[in-house]
Amino acid sequence: MKMKMGRSEMIVDCYELNYKNFGKCVCIDNHIIKLMATLDVGPRIIYFGLSNGENILFEDIQRNFAEDTGKYGTWYAYGGHRIWRAPEVMPETYYPDNENVDYTFNNNVLELTQKQTPFGKKFSIVCTFNDDNTVNVENRITNCLDKPQKFAPWSVTGLAPGGIEIIPMCNDNTGFLPNRTIALWPYSDIYDSRFKICNNIAFLKHESSSERAFKAGFNITCGEVRYIIGDQTFTKYFDKYDQTLNYPDFMCNFETYTNKYFLECELIGDEREYQPCQTAVISEKWSVNQTCSDDLDRIDIFINEGSTYNV
Repeated sequence: MKMKMGRSEMIVDCYELNYKNFGKCVCIDNHIIKLMATLDVGPRIIYFGLSNGENILFEDIQRNFAEDTGKYGTWYAYGGHRIWRAPEVMPETYYPDNENVDYTFNNNVLELTQKQTPFGKKFSIVCTFNDDNTVNVENRITNCLDKPQKFAPWSVTGLAPGGIEIIPMCNDNTGFLPNRTIALWPYSDIYDSRFKICNNIAFLKHESSSERAFKAGFNITCGEVRYIIGDQTFTKYFDKYDQTLNYPDFMCNFETYTNKYFLECELIGDEREYQPCQTAVISEKWSVNQTCSDDLDRIDIFINEGSTYNV
């Protein structure tokens, strides 16, 4: 199947294909950026990048990263982007998304939906190609039970190995009150060589040689984080920090995790009771561009000489 649908002057191709060992996938491509989602498992976005570039998302070809969920089977990372529930609990958070995904594509909008889980939730991802060559990604969790459920939506983007993540720190002038939240997990070493932080920014590098995992959370108020991988720069834009929301994990709206396989860029939404048929949503916008050599030079100078990095 191949179809072309346009809005304004933008033409977007949509077609199905078999991609590596991920099975059947659906691809949307406007010949500048390309996005691909799995159909045999998911919902997952397994590919994103410039149409003539490499995939910036992690692909777990060897299925190295997995969790046993007992009677529910084995959850596989697979790679790419997914929607989870937070806080993290076993087995619900790791319920395997190993079944077929339904999809529709209309007016440059791709909607991916899985069946209801045994925990009374339905997960879906909606991707909209914009005229400025960005993609809106809306992550949804719907409460399918006849009673309220308390949880938060959790958007997780697994990124390809070998890159560096740029995380702007909050610089709001809060006077006598604190303005920066940094949360660390028990296995996170504050002296980890992959992690560097200063007053206005933090960096997290992916290194395949590092066996130990690292995770940190932040209150990101500027609404964007970047990941530079090879000659491509991925930017994730999201809603600004809202102090009226109940973010889990010490009120962090952004979390990042890395191990020897990948680096994850994660958004956390409002933890509260969602009523029957109510949907929790995290909205974000993705862009990918050719990496600017000036950015690489500034990062190198900052890491090696400790000078101020201007976001």
